[in-house]
Amino acid sequence: MSPAPLSRRSTAAALLASALDTVAPGAAGRAAMRAAAAPATAPAVDPAVPSTNAQVTGAPVRVRAPKAATVDRVYRPRVPLSEPRTSTASSWSRKVGIGRMTSGSSASTSAEAALHLARRASWGATPGLVAEIRAAGATAWVDAQLAPAGIADTEMDALLAAQWPRLSMAIWEVHDAYWPSSTGDLGNDLVQSYVARALWSRRQLLEVLVDFWTNHLVVTAPWGDAWDSAHRFHADVIRKHALGRYADMLVAAAKHPAMLEQLDNASSTKRAPNENFGREVLELHTVGHDGGYLESDILRSALVLTGMSVDDESGEYQYRHIRHHKGRIDILGFSHANDSAFGEAAGVAYLTHLARHPRTARRIATKLCVRFVADAPPAALVDRLAQVYLANDTRIAPVVRALLLSPEFAASTGQKTKRPLENLVSTARVLGARPGADTKDWLRELLWAARVAGQAPMAWPAPNGYPDVAGAWAGAGAVLACWNWHMSQGWEATSSTPEISYPALRTLLPATLPATYGGYVDALATRLLHAPLPATKRDAVCAFLDRTAATALKPTDPAVGWRLPYVVALVLDSPEFATR
Repeated sequence: MSPAPLSRRSTAAALLASALDTVAPGAAGRAAMRAAAAPATAPAVDPAVPSTNAQVTGAPVRVRAPKAATVDRVYRPRVPLSEPRTSTASSWSRKVGIGRMTSGSSASTSAEAALHLARRASWGATPGLVAEIRAAGATAWVDAQLAPAGIADTEMDALLAAQWPRLSMAIWEVHDAYWPSSTGDLGNDLVQSYVARALWSRRQLLEVLVDFWTNHLVVTAPWGDAWDSAHRFHADVIRKHALGRYADMLVAAAKHPAMLEQLDNASSTKRAPNENFGREVLELHTVGHDGGYLESDILRSALVLTGMSVDDESGEYQYRHIRHHKGRIDILGFSHANDSAFGEAAGVAYLTHLARHPRTARRIATKLCVRFVADAPPAALVDRLAQVYLANDTRIAPVVRALLLSPEFAASTGQKTKRPLENLVSTARVLGARPGADTKDWLRELLWAARVAGQAPMAWPAPNGYPDVAGAWAGAGAVLACWNWHMSQGWEATSSTPEISYPALRTLLPATLPATYGGYVDALATRLLHAPLPATKRDAVCAFLDRTAATALKPTDPAVGWRLPYVVALVLDSPEFATR
């Protein structure tokens, strides 16, 4: 077995190791600590202290380090560059008039309510989806989407089986087929199928939540430490638990090779604890950077999770009890004797405690509100959803239901902006794209456009996931990439050899053409945006065609022929389409 790599935070581990009855990582680190801490006269050796360093012969040398409390006074918790804010109930009410709404108003089947729900609870509103919500009623539609197993998705299932059969491979089968070489094959299959599901699955709310959790429990693909296991992480952790108990999802993630390799816990041992996973479990996965833990708690977190590892040959999960740190653990109200080398149960109990922590409840509620309601969500809604989360023992479906049927959600129209990937996917959805002659090649083009825009699926390099606030995506590069995609899909729809199936662009217009250019732009915008453009923007589109809104439209005009793809792209370039 190759030696474990040094922790990226080995200095902190060295300072705290002695206080926690462990040994600092790395022989060089131990030597440096002994040199720095040694008094003028060497201390007497305590023969009762066992050696845990296989490289040392003879009597062990004790390590002197500051107490944990001393280190905690020096270290301050990391603060993220941006953190979602919550608005006060009073300011939010004044802004959107919640006080004038009733609690049941979000279940309305009006066109406006159905459109709002379709925009937020799917990867892009389409006329068919809005009609489906109106026919079922918002509450019934949400309840059906929260039970995705009851929604037949046979076309999507058939596409997955035909195009990406390797996704069913177990991790050991990937190793058997590819080892010792790594491969991006499974990762590429994953990201392509991820976008295909967003485009065409009938279980749209599930796909939105899969995206949410993918950016919460981050594993990169197609390349990275999880090259062999990211596809199984999505199937066995994210998709399996997206609407279940978060406690189960968190434990499943901690015991999955993809996460263990991603955040280095696979190499963490009692002799060389790697703090990456122990830190991110606290800072990102549960209580948050302001969750009340101390710097010394991070090492304790890492120690209780030692042993959760990966088998080198098969790549599958393996609990290595010889690596597990024994000793009492106390973190954020969690206490465990942790007196056995077979300490997997202690790690599971710790993670379950964190999942049920009130600060975790508030963090999950806040992130869901940022995704579905507003960049600065109403504090009262966050508070209510956190209570729903705790009352339902970390179950996600009740929280999402309460959110989508809340008056705050109903009043949040216009408060969110699409991220680039959602913009690209929603373009294809509203234009009616369907799988075609070369679906995989077309998906590769979409993924390339997403990468240019800065949001290729699962490619965010940091463990905190892609941001979901408008300011993060306001750059010209992201906007231009989306605009180029709008134009390219107009050309794709008019291509003589399309890679996928698009309805003719002419079908976006009424069978009986409007009498004027103003009516033409209004009809096109109503089909693509579900409402006409404001008059000034409508007139700007007419000016692009060298016409006015009152100019008569003829069936032979270029606006109905070769210029139609350009007008479609121009409407999709509008801020109205960029609004989630």
